[in-house]
Amino acid sequence: MITNNLKKRIFTSVLLFILLFLIYNFNFFLIYTLIVLGVLSSIEFYNAIDKIIKSKLLTLSMNSIFSIFVSVFCYLFLFFSFNAQLKLIMFIILLGCIFSDIGGYLFGKTFGGPKLTKISPNKTIAGSVGSLLISATTVFVLFFIFFGIYNLNILFVGLITSLACQAGDLFFSFIKRKAKFNDFGKYLPGHGGVLDRLDGIFFGVPSGLLALAILN
Repeated sequence: MITNNLKKRIFTSVLLFILLFLIYNFNFFLIYTLIVLGVLSSIEFYNAIDKIIKSKLLTLSMNSIFSIFVSVFCYLFLFFSFNAQLKLIMFIILLGCIFSDIGGYLFGKTFGGPKLTKISPNKTIAGSVGSLLISATTVFVLFFIFFGIYNLNILFVGLITSLACQAGDLFFSFIKRKAKFNDFGKYLPGHGGVLDRLDGIFFGVPSGLLALAILN
């Protein structure tokens, strides 16, 4: 039986894929989406850090560092989008991140099994393996379709992308648990807040692109 939360998750996921299509094809959507997501993720991070750290100076420092990171991430994402080939590569890595999350969810729900870590109780070893397999397969297949490239290096890029995504997920999950939040926000029904969706992407996209530059 499909629960109400799963229905919301599927509906929101469909909308996010439509948004992904729009931002790939129209830079107008990309610019405003980056602004909105950047601002919302910064607000969610601030709310969490404010719950964890009592020192105003340390809170300001942490939030400043995160805001700078998000700004640089968004700028580079936009900068790469003005070159057709770089844009396609970046979106392939982005899809690798998205399908890493999907693979983790499907494998975790299907196979269950031992938990991966106490930081995020819903994460399982099976889910982690599923993330690696689905992400690597997605990146490999898309590079073959669009560039005719098929080699082990591309598989490694997919694996590194997934590992970075999972590291980002765990990092932000740690912050979320320390703040005693179930979710960072309620902007995305069935998913939580913006950071609940971008946590892995913030780590995965830069890591995937760096791995591709080094290995190829």
